[in-house]
Amino acid sequence: MGGRVDRATRTWLVLLGVVAGATLLPAAPAAAHNSLTGSEPRDGARLAAAPQRIELRFLATPKEATTTVTVTGPDNAAATAGAPTFSGKRVSVPFRAGPAGLYTVTYRLASDDGHPVKGEVRFTLTTGTTASPAATPTGAAPTPAPTSAAPAPANPSSAAGQGDDDAGTGWWWAGGAVVALAVLGGAVLLRRRAAPT
Repeated sequence: MGGRVDRATRTWLVLLGVVAGATLLPAAPAAAHNSLTGSEPRDGARLAAAPQRIELRFLATPKEATTTVTVTGPDNAAATAGAPTFSGKRVSVPFRAGPAGLYTVTYRLASDDGHPVKGEVRFTLTTGTTASPAATPTGAAPTPAPTSAAPAPANPSSAAGQGDDDAGTGWWWAGGAVVALAVLGGAVLLRRRAAPT
């Protein structure tokens, strides 16, 4: 009787061992297979202020040589401001904010079992940075250059001398006319005196 009990107990112990082994065996590959456990900002977040860095947290420590992280913004423009940094199971990337819109963080890394792991985290920036205004708006009339003062005479002294010469010439003509009139008047008087009375 006791032999049968021992045999039944051993059978149950073997069955329990098989079930436990079947339950625990898949856990080993799963532990070797890395995956994302969280992020900052979280997936689907809407942010009014841009974060300085984007952080990804993984189940296992990612290897720097086989891990890539890219961040793109609206119009697929790059939105990273430097290379990613690694700290244990965390990877952070400096963020460079652009216009408001959807930003996508894409990661790719290799697990210890050699299986590649990739995925995305998306968040929306509700207020983005704006480009600085141009110095002259398009279509605006350019500011006219200041006009210079009226040009001065090329040679003031020569202009003044020319005026003096013209004035002197006018005085000579006036003097000549007076002398001519005096001579003519004298001639008329002499003819009258010389005429017989």
